Amino acid sequence: MSRLKILALLPLAVLLSGCNFVVMAPAGDIAVQQRDLIVISTVLMLLIVLPVMALTVWFAWRYRHSNDAAKYDPDWDHSTGLELVIWSAPLAIIICLGAITWMGTHLLDPYRSLDRIAHDRPIDRAKAPLEVDVVALDWKWLFIYPEYGIASLNELAAPVDRPISFRITASSVMNSFYIPALAGMIYAMPGMETKLHAVVNHAGTYKGFSANYSGAGFSGMRFDFHGLDDAGFEQWVAKTKASSDTLGRTEYLALEKPSANEPARGFGTVDADLYRAILNMCVEPGKMCMSEMMAIDARGGNGMAGLRNTLPLAYDKYARRGTALGPEPSFVAGTCTIDEPQGRVTAQVRDSSPLLGAGLKRPPLFTPLGSSTSLLFAPASKSES
Repeated sequence: MSRLKILALLPLAVLLSGCNFVVMAPAGDIAVQQRDLIVISTVLMLLIVLPVMALTVWFAWRYRHSNDAAKYDPDWDHSTGLELVIWSAPLAIIICLGAITWMGTHLLDPYRSLDRIAHDRPIDRAKAPLEVDVVALDWKWLFIYPEYGIASLNELAAPVDRPISFRITASSVMNSFYIPALAGMIYAMPGMETKLHAVVNHAGTYKGFSANYSGAGFSGMRFDFHGLDDAGFEQWVAKTKASSDTLGRTEYLALEKPSANEPARGFGTVDADLYRAILNMCVEPGKMCMSEMMAIDARGGNGMAGLRNTLPLAYDKYARRGTALGPEPSFVAGTCTIDEPQGRVTAQVRDSSPLLGAGLKRPPLFTPLGSSTSLLFAPASKSES
């Protein structure tokens, strides 16, 4: 190859130097299966694409104007053999692609528990998976380890060959949780919970980030995922436990305010009910949880007194994120105290009598937060805002 050709290829080499092929060389079994699905699908499609491209060039050369040796047959209109080739080969490939996609959709369902650690190692059912609660904040990631009572900001760790069970939600806007070396992208949405089951098979530090644009600080929503051996993970847990920082409801409300490029740090103690409160959008003291609303709605609603139950959405959209837009912070008062619904997925109202909307008096615009006789729109105090 001449020096001129080598010099011409240098710009291409510079451009390719910025590529990261982690998707094609992952560290976790789920990501490996996804990689294999990409490779198999690409090869199957190339079985049609490459011959078509080659035949296009061959026909253009074979039947060029200057080639008098090519047979000219303007009345040709049908060939059974050619029709069979044209239609049967793509049909067979489509059937293969459909079968692979169907199996991959079910076997790689992020909600599906793992049944293997790697292609040659079944899962040990006696070994409980590591549970991690993921919260997408503006613009940072919060990871809560309920088993250990700790949490970390913009840093995630897990032991090698131990299944990981992620529960994922968001504080304000939709985001996307993605560790290319571990598994596929999973959305994080406020008031909703998505799940992901994965495992890391090789020790190392891998990049995680948000794959869904969520505002000005989006580019800083990156974190390190550490795949550690059992001893290394225990050391990481002990180091996090030694942190003097705590993460209760008050600390979380300060943490969730928009901020970018936050350094990684740990929290030695965490409110055991914090993730449930985040998921139910009721971290603020006295605010009604979505689980309470759903329990009331399942029993027939709360009549005229429940007309304002949709107003927390406006509060969460504006005031909760620290923006100057929107009204003063306000929310529907809860029927339970903060400590009352501990450990319960859904909260029950205190009065067990049937709730009927007929005949109720029109509620006042405001009611004290301490009142438990009705579920009304109540203003937050300055300390809560």
